[in-house]
Amino acid sequence: MHRASIKTSEAHPRRRFIKDAGAAISLVMLGCAPGAEPTSADAGKFVTYSAVIDLTHTLSPDFPTFGGKSQFSMETILSFEKDGANLKRWQLVEHTGTHLDAPFHFSADGDTADRIPIERLVVPLAVVDIRNKAATNVDAQLTLDDLRAWEDQHGNLPAQSCVALYSGWDKYVHSDKFRNADASGQLHFPGFHVDAVQFLLDERDVVGLAVDTLSLDRGMAPDFAVHRAWLPTNRWGLECVANLGTVPPSGATIVVGAPKVLNATGGPSRVLALV
Repeated sequence: MHRASIKTSEAHPRRRFIKDAGAAISLVMLGCAPGAEPTSADAGKFVTYSAVIDLTHTLSPDFPTFGGKSQFSMETILSFEKDGANLKRWQLVEHTGTHLDAPFHFSADGDTADRIPIERLVVPLAVVDIRNKAATNVDAQLTLDDLRAWEDQHGNLPAQSCVALYSGWDKYVHSDKFRNADASGQLHFPGFHVDAVQFLLDERDVVGLAVDTLSLDRGMAPDFAVHRAWLPTNRWGLECVANLGTVPPSGATIVVGAPKVLNATGGPSRVLALV
């Protein structure tokens, strides 16, 4: 697993504050103008971090897919040896690799990827560990009991947060077990239970779900019940997330580099955790 640590000089404290750097994240968290100095009212709204963890798998033509066939290809248009520059053409299905499910993916009029407000893409991250269940039951689900156990330890889920299911399934990404299809073609891997998702909708202020598997629903789900409950409420999902085991259960911030493509139903994304 790759963990990208940020090193600072002795002239700077180890704990860093996201302020400017294009003002992107400070604007999201503070709503202030570029170059504006934070006030006492802004205290606690800054995101502090000492490391950045990459939650993104490298996308390649052989990345596993729900349907079992490749959904990504690359073609060389220019080469440095011949043309003095490198350029490639990509062809892909939106829902390939570590990717975003936009609300529009399972709704008639939800936000497309380009319309998701940026403040909903930089949010607190809660990681719920169900590895023990997944180790003995490939069809395991993150249940309401799992959420309650997490909250017993860490308090209520943060407002405007993302809840990530950590099953440890990302370690299988380069093997057939990531899809885990049986003789009939039925897939078997963990996912969210729809009752847990309904609790998040009714009782908690959560804006995103994330999984380290191919789908928010477990592989054997017959009807995409989690997708159908969650996405039409204008919330987003992330699938095929990597390295959740290097993120603490609470206290991290997730940064979703969602594709800003007109009318996209989702797409490959660079996803980071600030710890």
